Amino acid sequence: MTNITTDRPTFVTHLECSLTGERYEADQLHGLSRAGRPLLVRYDLDAMGASLSRDALAARETDLWRWRELLPVRHTANIVSLGEIETPLIPIPRSGGANVVVKDEGRLPTGSFKARGLVMAVATAKELGVTKIAMPTNGNAGAALAAYATRVGIETIVFCPDDTPEVNVREIAAQGARVWRVNGLIDDCGAIVGKGAAEGRWFDFSTLKEPYRIEGKKTMGLELAAQGGWTLPDAIFYPTGGGTGLIGMWKAFDELERLGWIGSARPRMYAVQASGCAPIVRAFEAGEEHAERWEDASTVAAGIRVPRAVGDFLILRAVRESGGQALAVGDPAILQAVDDCARKDGLLMCPEGGATLAAYKQAVKTGLVDEDERVVLFNCATGLKYPLPPAPWTLDRHAPIDFDAL
Repeated sequence: MTNITTDRPTFVTHLECSLTGERYEADQLHGLSRAGRPLLVRYDLDAMGASLSRDALAARETDLWRWRELLPVRHTANIVSLGEIETPLIPIPRSGGANVVVKDEGRLPTGSFKARGLVMAVATAKELGVTKIAMPTNGNAGAALAAYATRVGIETIVFCPDDTPEVNVREIAAQGARVWRVNGLIDDCGAIVGKGAAEGRWFDFSTLKEPYRIEGKKTMGLELAAQGGWTLPDAIFYPTGGGTGLIGMWKAFDELERLGWIGSARPRMYAVQASGCAPIVRAFEAGEEHAERWEDASTVAAGIRVPRAVGDFLILRAVRESGGQALAVGDPAILQAVDDCARKDGLLMCPEGGATLAAYKQAVKTGLVDEDERVVLFNCATGLKYPLPPAPWTLDRHAPIDFDAL
């Protein structure tokens, strides 16, 4: 049951360019700013704080739409929902440590954290009159878009790399989108989407090329604050491809502090990438503000195989301002972390989530993080969407059974 039965006010004032600060009117359809960078939604936080107290918010049912006043959808009639719950924090004491919890985003509709961003982007697109959408995806975002767009009757075309996990491709198609496999990477798919958008064929829903996916993803940060009794963890390890969630959480923490709901303390943000596709790590280590495209990207963690991110400077800015780092881990460490978490703690992580556990272990060994610190890892999708190790044992019930060997 979601909190969408009555209208509540929203407090959006305008949008602004994340690079230049240039102001854009709200309630109009926008893509990137004139500077070619993401637009950020701004709110009248003084008015919002006067309208809603922290205690009143905390008393609401714990779903995504409890944060209505801090979200961009103006009218309740335009809200779309498939049951976006507040995702749990799961301790993993054996594979992670006594102070490590996993925010398990695989519990969301369509099985991944992409539901947060796409439910918000689709609801706002509906409100602004969009009728056709196209998007590139590595899998889970396309599935979330297909589900929500189909629910509100928006025509959807999705392009994915031809080695996208089969379950993702079929999920997208099953939920009503037209999905095309492309012989290239996600930014090659994005180029096709961009060309079609320039010709007026559809609205471009690529990561950060519309302003509202950030607003959905920022609910991860809002939830963390509420779940922690309005105290944030010491460190967050986040699987980073396009980086929308990391950017969104950093924005959420700022908004909560301006409301007076949290203090000024921030978690150290660790942007986790795979060694085979680590443009943010390379830029961080070089002291750069922007990340060059990573050539020949390859990793088992398809969701973070993003050679170039349009919000690269926002990711790097959040990591540096927080005192965190950008970290890369190899595929063997990723797969070992997935195996460890499943076998030792019973939590089946996706490879991207496994990357955060592998990075955490690496950070403890190198002294970046102390085992006594409170740490949140993000598992961004259910592990059931990914290939599982074989289970080849069989038993002939007609033959003598060696019970000691079972």
